[in-house]
Amino acid sequence: MKPCVVVGVTSSIATFKAVQLVSDLLKKGYDVEVIMSENATKFVSPLTFSSLTKHKTYVQTFDRVDHYDVEHISLAKKADVFIIAPATANIIAKVVHGFADDMLSTTFLAANCPKLIAPAMNTQMYLNPITQENLNKAKALGYHMIEPCVGLLACGDTGTGKLADIPTMIDAIQMVSHRDKPLLHKKVLVSAGPTREALDPVRFISNHSSGKMGYALARAARDMGANVTLVSGPVQLQKPYHVEVVDVISAQEMFEAVTKDYDSYDYVIMAAAVADYRPAKVAAQKIKKQEEATSFDVVKTQDILQYLGDHKTHQKLCGFAMESEHMLANARKKFETKHCDLLVANNIHTEGAGFDVDTNIITLISDQGNTELAQASKEELAYQILEALCK
Repeated sequence: MKPCVVVGVTSSIATFKAVQLVSDLLKKGYDVEVIMSENATKFVSPLTFSSLTKHKTYVQTFDRVDHYDVEHISLAKKADVFIIAPATANIIAKVVHGFADDMLSTTFLAANCPKLIAPAMNTQMYLNPITQENLNKAKALGYHMIEPCVGLLACGDTGTGKLADIPTMIDAIQMVSHRDKPLLHKKVLVSAGPTREALDPVRFISNHSSGKMGYALARAARDMGANVTLVSGPVQLQKPYHVEVVDVISAQEMFEAVTKDYDSYDYVIMAAAVADYRPAKVAAQKIKKQEEATSFDVVKTQDILQYLGDHKTHQKLCGFAMESEHMLANARKKFETKHCDLLVANNIHTEGAGFDVDTNIITLISDQGNTELAQASKEELAYQILEALCK
Protein backbone atom coordinates (compact mmCIF):
# COMPACT_ATOMS: atom_id res chain seq x y z
CA MET A 1 0.00 0.00 0.00
CA LYS A 2 1.30 3.44 -0.96
CA PRO A 3 2.02 5.99 1.79
CA CYS A 4 -0.33 8.75 2.90
CA VAL A 5 0.63 12.14 1.50
CA VAL A 6 -0.76 15.26 3.15
CA VAL A 7 -0.81 18.14 0.67
CA GLY A 8 -0.87 21.67 2.11
CA VAL A 9 -2.21 24.24 -0.33
CA THR A 10 -1.69 27.98 0.11
CA SER A 11 -2.91 30.99 -1.85
CA SER A 12 -1.17 31.47 -5.20
CA ILE A 13 -2.10 31.60 -8.85
CA ALA A 14 -0.36 28.20 -8.91
CA THR A 15 -2.99 26.77 -6.54
CA PHE A 16 -4.76 25.17 -9.49
CA LYS A 17 -1.64 23.04 -10.10
CA ALA A 18 -2.17 21.45 -6.69
CA VAL A 19 -5.35 19.92 -8.09
CA GLN A 20 -3.34 18.12 -10.78
CA LEU A 21 -0.71 17.12 -8.22
CA VAL A 22 -3.37 15.50 -6.02
CA SER A 23 -4.95 13.80 -9.03
CA ASP A 24 -1.61 12.37 -10.21
CA LEU A 25 -0.70 11.16 -6.71
CA LEU A 26 -4.03 9.34 -6.49
CA LYS A 27 -3.41 7.70 -9.88
CA LYS A 28 -0.12 6.37 -8.52
CA GLY A 29 -1.94 4.80 -5.57
CA TYR A 30 -1.12 7.25 -2.79
CA ASP A 31 -3.67 8.03 -0.09
CA VAL A 32 -3.99 11.84 -0.17
CA GLU A 33 -5.30 14.28 2.41
CA VAL A 34 -5.55 18.01 1.69
CA ILE A 35 -5.31 21.01 4.01
CA MET A 36 -5.93 24.48 2.56
CA SER A 37 -5.20 27.90 3.91
CA GLU A 38 -8.31 30.07 4.02
CA ASN A 39 -6.98 32.35 1.29
CA ALA A 40 -6.31 29.36 -0.98
CA THR A 41 -10.07 28.69 -1.06
CA LYS A 42 -10.43 31.95 -3.04
CA PHE A 43 -8.59 30.26 -5.91
CA VAL A 44 -9.90 26.66 -5.69
CA SER A 45 -12.92 25.31 -3.84
CA PRO A 46 -12.29 22.71 -1.10
CA LEU A 47 -14.99 20.63 -2.80
CA THR A 48 -12.65 20.15 -5.77
CA PHE A 49 -10.09 18.35 -3.62
CA SER A 50 -12.72 16.39 -1.67
CA SER A 51 -14.20 15.12 -4.93
CA LEU A 52 -10.80 13.73 -5.88
CA THR A 53 -9.58 12.36 -2.55
CA LYS A 54 -12.93 11.19 -1.16
CA HIS A 55 -11.78 12.78 2.11
CA LYS A 56 -12.79 15.97 3.84
CA THR A 57 -10.65 18.94 2.81
CA TYR A 58 -9.50 20.74 5.96
CA VAL A 59 -9.42 24.52 6.22
CA GLN A 60 -10.39 25.72 9.70
CA THR A 61 -8.77 24.38 12.86
CA PHE A 62 -12.08 24.52 14.73
CA ASP A 63 -14.48 23.14 12.11
CA ARG A 64 -17.40 21.31 13.75
CA VAL A 65 -16.73 17.57 13.64
CA ASP A 66 -18.70 14.47 14.56
CA HIS A 67 -15.84 12.63 16.26
CA TYR A 68 -13.47 13.26 19.15
CA ASP A 69 -10.10 13.20 17.35
CA VAL A 70 -8.09 16.39 17.43
CA GLU A 71 -7.94 16.78 13.68
CA HIS A 72 -4.57 18.44 13.22
CA ILE A 73 -2.99 15.78 15.46
CA SER A 74 -4.74 12.82 13.79
CA LEU A 75 -3.74 14.09 10.33
CA ALA A 76 -0.17 14.67 11.51
CA LYS A 77 0.00 11.08 12.78
CA LYS A 78 -1.49 9.71 9.56
CA ALA A 79 0.98 11.53 7.29
CA ASP A 80 3.88 9.54 5.82
CA VAL A 81 4.89 12.58 3.75
CA PHE A 82 3.85 16.22 4.08
CA ILE A 83 4.24 18.61 1.16
CA ILE A 84 3.22 22.26 0.94
CA ALA A 85 2.61 23.11 -2.72
CA PRO A 86 2.37 25.88 -3.60
CA ALA A 87 4.16 27.37 -0.59
CA THR A 88 3.93 31.15 -0.20
CA ALA A 89 6.56 33.31 1.49
CA ASN A 90 4.12 33.65 4.39
CA ILE A 91 3.69 29.93 5.11
CA ILE A 92 7.45 29.35 4.78
CA ALA A 93 8.10 32.08 7.33
CA LYS A 94 5.51 30.61 9.70
CA VAL A 95 6.72 27.01 9.67
CA VAL A 96 10.41 27.85 10.09
CA HIS A 97 9.72 30.18 13.01
CA GLY A 98 7.22 27.95 14.76
CA PHE A 99 4.02 29.92 14.22
CA ALA A 100 0.89 27.76 14.33
CA ASP A 101 -2.13 29.98 13.79
CA ASP A 102 -4.16 27.93 11.32
CA MET A 103 -4.91 24.31 10.45
CA LEU A 104 -2.09 24.00 7.92
CA SER A 105 0.75 25.44 9.98
CA THR A 106 -0.42 23.62 13.12
CA THR A 107 -0.56 20.23 11.39
CA PHE A 108 2.76 20.78 9.62
CA LEU A 109 4.52 21.50 12.89
CA ALA A 110 2.88 18.51 14.60
CA ALA A 111 3.80 16.03 11.85
CA ASN A 112 6.78 13.75 12.43
CA CYS A 113 7.46 12.67 8.86
CA PRO A 114 9.52 13.83 5.86
CA LYS A 115 8.42 17.34 4.87
CA LEU A 116 8.72 19.05 1.51
CA ILE A 117 8.24 22.69 0.55
CA ALA A 118 7.61 23.81 -3.04
CA PRO A 119 7.77 27.63 -3.13
CA ALA A 120 5.75 29.70 -5.61
CA MET A 121 5.80 33.50 -5.54
CA ASN A 122 6.86 36.69 -7.27
CA THR A 123 10.56 36.79 -8.19
CA GLN A 124 11.35 39.74 -5.94
CA MET A 125 9.58 38.08 -3.00
CA TYR A 126 11.55 34.90 -3.63
CA LEU A 127 14.88 36.72 -3.88
CA ASN A 128 14.15 38.94 -0.88
CA PRO A 129 16.93 38.35 1.72
CA ILE A 130 14.34 37.51 4.38
CA THR A 131 12.74 34.81 2.21
CA GLN A 132 16.16 33.41 1.28
CA GLU A 133 17.10 33.32 4.98
CA ASN A 134 13.87 31.46 5.74
CA LEU A 135 14.51 28.98 2.91
CA ASN A 136 18.01 28.31 4.24
CA LYS A 137 16.57 27.85 7.74
CA ALA A 138 14.04 25.37 6.33
CA LYS A 139 16.87 23.33 4.81
CA ALA A 140 18.77 23.45 8.08
CA LEU A 141 15.67 22.11 9.85
CA GLY A 142 15.68 19.12 7.49
CA TYR A 143 12.85 20.18 5.20
CA HIS A 144 13.29 19.11 1.58
CA MET A 145 13.13 22.04 -0.82
CA ILE A 146 11.72 21.64 -4.34
CA GLU A 147 13.24 24.61 -6.09
CA PRO A 148 10.95 26.82 -8.18
CA CYS A 149 11.43 27.18 -11.93
CA VAL A 150 12.36 30.20 -14.00
CA GLY A 151 9.50 31.40 -16.18
CA LEU A 152 6.80 33.93 -16.90
CA LEU A 153 4.92 34.66 -13.69
CA ALA A 154 1.31 35.77 -13.23
CA CYS A 155 2.46 39.28 -12.35
CA GLY A 156 4.06 39.60 -15.78
CA ASP A 157 7.65 39.31 -14.52
CA THR A 158 10.01 36.67 -15.83
CA GLY A 159 12.28 35.06 -13.27
CA THR A 160 12.57 32.49 -10.50
CA GLY A 161 9.39 31.78 -8.55
CA LYS A 162 7.30 29.53 -10.76
CA LEU A 163 6.04 26.39 -8.99
CA ALA A 164 8.11 23.31 -9.83
CA ASP A 165 6.57 20.98 -12.39
CA ILE A 166 4.38 18.16 -11.13
CA PRO A 167 6.64 15.23 -12.17
CA THR A 168 9.45 16.77 -10.13
CA MET A 169 7.22 17.12 -7.06
CA ILE A 170 6.02 13.52 -7.37
CA ASP A 171 9.62 12.36 -7.83
CA ALA A 172 10.59 14.17 -4.62
CA ILE A 173 7.67 12.57 -2.76
CA GLN A 174 8.74 9.15 -4.04
CA MET A 175 12.27 9.72 -2.76
CA VAL A 176 11.36 10.76 0.77
CA SER A 177 8.61 8.13 1.15
CA HIS A 178 10.94 5.20 0.40
CA ARG A 179 11.70 3.72 3.83
CA ASP A 180 14.37 1.10 3.04
CA LYS A 181 17.80 2.80 2.71
CA PRO A 182 20.44 0.05 2.16
CA LEU A 183 22.57 2.45 0.09
CA LEU A 184 22.62 5.25 2.67
CA HIS A 185 25.86 7.27 2.42
CA LYS A 186 27.02 5.21 -0.58
CA LYS A 187 28.12 6.85 -3.84
CA VAL A 188 26.55 5.45 -6.98
CA LEU A 189 27.41 6.27 -10.60
CA VAL A 190 24.85 5.43 -13.31
CA SER A 191 25.21 5.98 -17.05
CA ALA A 192 22.14 6.15 -19.28
CA GLY A 193 20.97 6.83 -22.81
CA PRO A 194 22.69 6.77 -26.17
CA THR A 195 25.84 8.46 -27.43
CA ARG A 196 26.22 10.29 -30.73
CA GLU A 197 29.15 10.46 -33.12
CA ALA A 198 29.13 13.27 -35.66
CA LEU A 199 29.48 12.39 -39.34
CA ASP A 200 29.64 16.06 -40.29
CA PRO A 201 28.18 19.29 -38.85
CA VAL A 202 24.66 18.06 -39.65
CA ARG A 203 24.51 14.28 -39.37
CA PHE A 204 25.44 11.82 -36.65
CA ILE A 205 25.39 8.09 -35.86
CA SER A 206 23.53 6.96 -32.74
CA ASN A 207 21.28 4.19 -31.44
CA HIS A 208 17.71 3.80 -30.20
CA SER A 209 18.40 3.91 -26.45
CA SER A 210 15.81 6.02 -24.61
CA GLY A 211 17.68 6.10 -21.29
CA LYS A 212 14.59 4.93 -19.38
CA MET A 213 16.31 1.99 -17.65
CA GLY A 214 19.29 4.08 -16.56
CA TYR A 215 17.11 6.90 -15.26
CA ALA A 216 14.98 4.37 -13.34
CA LEU A 217 18.17 2.98 -11.77
CA ALA A 218 19.34 6.47 -10.79
CA ARG A 219 16.01 7.20 -9.09
CA ALA A 220 15.94 3.83 -7.34
CA ALA A 221 19.49 4.25 -6.03
CA ARG A 222 18.57 7.72 -4.77
CA ASP A 223 15.43 6.34 -3.09
CA MET A 224 17.59 3.71 -1.40
CA GLY A 225 19.70 6.44 0.19
CA ALA A 226 22.63 6.81 -2.20
CA ASN A 227 24.33 9.95 -3.43
CA VAL A 228 23.83 9.49 -7.15
CA THR A 229 25.61 10.87 -10.19
CA LEU A 230 23.87 10.22 -13.51
CA VAL A 231 25.93 10.51 -16.69
CA SER A 232 23.36 10.94 -19.42
CA GLY A 233 23.52 10.86 -23.18
CA PRO A 234 20.98 12.95 -25.14
CA VAL A 235 17.50 11.84 -24.00
CA GLN A 236 14.00 13.30 -23.70
CA LEU A 237 13.47 12.49 -20.02
CA GLN A 238 12.76 14.46 -16.86
CA LYS A 239 15.91 14.95 -14.81
CA PRO A 240 15.57 13.09 -11.49
CA TYR A 241 15.10 15.11 -8.32
CA HIS A 242 18.13 15.23 -6.02
CA VAL A 243 20.42 13.52 -8.55
CA GLU A 244 23.52 15.15 -10.03
CA VAL A 245 23.18 14.91 -13.81
CA VAL A 246 26.19 15.17 -16.13
CA ASP A 247 25.13 15.62 -19.76
CA VAL A 248 27.34 14.15 -22.48
CA ILE A 249 26.98 13.52 -26.20
CA SER A 250 29.86 11.48 -27.61
CA ALA A 251 31.33 8.17 -26.47
CA GLN A 252 34.56 9.96 -25.55
CA GLU A 253 32.65 12.39 -23.35
CA MET A 254 30.86 9.43 -21.75
CA PHE A 255 34.20 7.73 -21.11
CA GLU A 256 35.71 10.83 -19.53
CA ALA A 257 32.67 11.44 -17.32
CA VAL A 258 32.39 7.90 -15.92
CA THR A 259 36.13 7.43 -15.36
CA LYS A 260 36.53 10.79 -13.60
CA ASP A 261 36.80 10.14 -9.86
CA TYR A 262 36.08 6.46 -10.56
CA ASP A 263 37.68 5.35 -7.29
CA SER A 264 35.31 7.52 -5.25
CA TYR A 265 32.23 5.43 -6.14
CA ASP A 266 30.95 2.37 -4.33
CA TYR A 267 28.67 1.14 -7.13
CA VAL A 268 28.97 1.79 -10.88
CA ILE A 269 26.17 0.86 -13.28
CA MET A 270 26.83 1.15 -17.02
CA ALA A 271 23.30 1.22 -18.46
CA ALA A 272 24.20 3.54 -21.36
CA ALA A 273 24.12 2.14 -24.88
CA VAL A 274 27.61 3.05 -26.04
CA ALA A 275 28.12 1.27 -29.34
CA ASP A 276 31.27 0.38 -31.26
CA TYR A 277 30.62 2.31 -34.46
CA ARG A 278 33.04 0.45 -36.73
CA PRO A 279 30.19 -1.64 -38.22
CA ALA A 280 28.72 1.63 -39.51
CA LYS A 281 31.66 2.11 -41.86
CA VAL A 282 29.97 0.71 -44.96
CA ALA A 283 26.84 2.82 -44.49
CA ALA A 284 28.97 5.86 -43.83
CA GLN A 285 30.96 5.28 -47.02
CA LYS A 286 27.71 5.08 -48.99
CA ILE A 287 26.62 8.39 -47.54
CA LYS A 288 29.95 9.90 -48.48
CA LYS A 289 29.65 8.72 -52.10
CA GLN A 290 26.15 10.11 -52.49
CA GLU A 291 26.95 13.44 -50.91
CA GLU A 292 30.45 14.63 -50.28
CA ALA A 293 31.01 15.30 -46.60
CA THR A 294 33.51 17.92 -45.51
CA SER A 295 35.34 15.39 -43.37
CA PHE A 296 34.57 12.01 -41.90
CA ASP A 297 36.45 9.37 -39.97
CA VAL A 298 34.72 6.35 -38.50
CA VAL A 299 35.09 6.52 -34.74
CA LYS A 300 36.50 3.56 -32.89
CA THR A 301 34.94 4.00 -29.48
CA GLN A 302 36.58 3.15 -26.20
CA ASP A 303 35.16 0.00 -24.59
CA ILE A 304 34.06 1.75 -21.41
CA LEU A 305 32.78 -1.29 -19.54
CA GLN A 306 36.02 -3.15 -20.27
CA TYR A 307 38.05 -0.23 -18.95
CA LEU A 308 35.95 -0.02 -15.78
CA GLY A 309 36.27 -3.76 -15.20
CA ASP A 310 40.03 -3.74 -15.75
CA HIS A 311 40.58 -0.81 -13.39
CA LYS A 312 38.12 -1.44 -10.58
CA THR A 313 39.39 -1.70 -7.01
CA HIS A 314 36.60 -1.81 -4.43
CA GLN A 315 33.66 -0.89 -6.68
CA LYS A 316 30.74 -3.16 -7.47
CA LEU A 317 30.33 -3.01 -11.26
CA CYS A 318 27.11 -3.71 -13.14
CA GLY A 319 27.00 -3.92 -16.94
CA PHE A 320 24.22 -4.40 -19.49
CA ALA A 321 24.01 -6.67 -22.51
CA MET A 322 21.32 -6.32 -25.15
CA GLU A 323 21.55 -9.30 -27.46
CA SER A 324 19.75 -10.33 -30.65
CA GLU A 325 20.71 -14.01 -30.42
CA HIS A 326 22.39 -16.48 -28.04
CA MET A 327 21.59 -14.08 -25.22
CA LEU A 328 22.71 -16.15 -22.23
CA ALA A 329 25.94 -17.39 -23.80
CA ASN A 330 26.94 -13.94 -25.05
CA ALA A 331 25.96 -12.29 -21.79
CA ARG A 332 27.93 -14.79 -19.71
CA LYS A 333 31.00 -14.21 -21.86
CA LYS A 334 30.62 -10.45 -21.50
CA PHE A 335 30.17 -10.80 -17.73
CA GLU A 336 33.45 -12.70 -17.45
CA THR A 337 35.61 -10.73 -19.89
CA LYS A 338 34.47 -7.33 -18.58
CA HIS A 339 35.00 -8.40 -14.93
CA CYS A 340 31.49 -7.41 -13.83
CA ASP A 341 29.96 -8.21 -10.46
CA LEU A 342 26.54 -8.30 -12.10
CA LEU A 343 25.36 -8.16 -15.71
CA VAL A 344 21.82 -7.42 -16.86
CA ALA A 345 20.88 -9.19 -20.08
CA ASN A 346 17.86 -8.98 -22.33
CA ASN A 347 16.91 -9.90 -25.88
CA ILE A 348 16.16 -6.99 -28.21
CA HIS A 349 13.58 -9.06 -30.10
CA THR A 350 11.51 -9.98 -27.03
CA GLU A 351 8.18 -8.18 -26.86
CA GLY A 352 7.96 -5.93 -23.81
CA ALA A 353 11.73 -5.51 -23.54
CA GLY A 354 14.42 -3.37 -25.09
CA PHE A 355 14.63 0.25 -26.12
CA ASP A 356 12.02 2.96 -25.64
CA VAL A 357 9.42 0.88 -23.79
CA ASP A 358 8.35 1.23 -20.17
CA THR A 359 8.78 -2.47 -19.33
CA ASN A 360 11.63 -4.93 -19.55
CA ILE A 361 12.33 -8.66 -19.28
CA ILE A 362 15.81 -9.34 -17.95
CA THR A 363 18.16 -12.04 -16.74
CA LEU A 364 20.72 -11.24 -14.04
CA ILE A 365 24.11 -12.86 -14.67
CA SER A 366 26.37 -13.31 -11.65
CA ASP A 367 28.88 -15.72 -10.12
CA GLN A 368 25.93 -17.48 -8.48
CA GLY A 369 24.30 -18.26 -11.85
CA ASN A 370 21.47 -16.80 -13.92
CA THR A 371 18.34 -15.29 -12.40
CA GLU A 372 15.41 -14.64 -14.72
CA LEU A 373 13.07 -11.80 -13.76
CA ALA A 374 9.53 -11.64 -15.11
CA GLN A 375 8.31 -8.74 -17.20
CA ALA A 376 7.85 -5.64 -15.05
CA SER A 377 8.17 -1.89 -15.28
CA LYS A 378 11.69 -0.56 -15.51
CA GLU A 379 11.10 1.22 -12.19
CA GLU A 380 10.29 -2.09 -10.44
CA LEU A 381 13.22 -3.87 -12.06
CA ALA A 382 15.61 -1.09 -11.05
CA TYR A 383 15.08 -1.89 -7.36
CA GLN A 384 15.60 -5.61 -8.01
CA ILE A 385 18.82 -4.96 -9.91
CA LEU A 386 20.17 -2.77 -7.11
CA GLU A 387 19.18 -5.28 -4.44
CA ALA A 388 21.04 -8.00 -6.34
CA LEU A 389 24.09 -5.75 -6.74
CA CYS A 390 24.08 -4.97 -3.02
CA LYS A 391 24.31 -8.69 -2.28
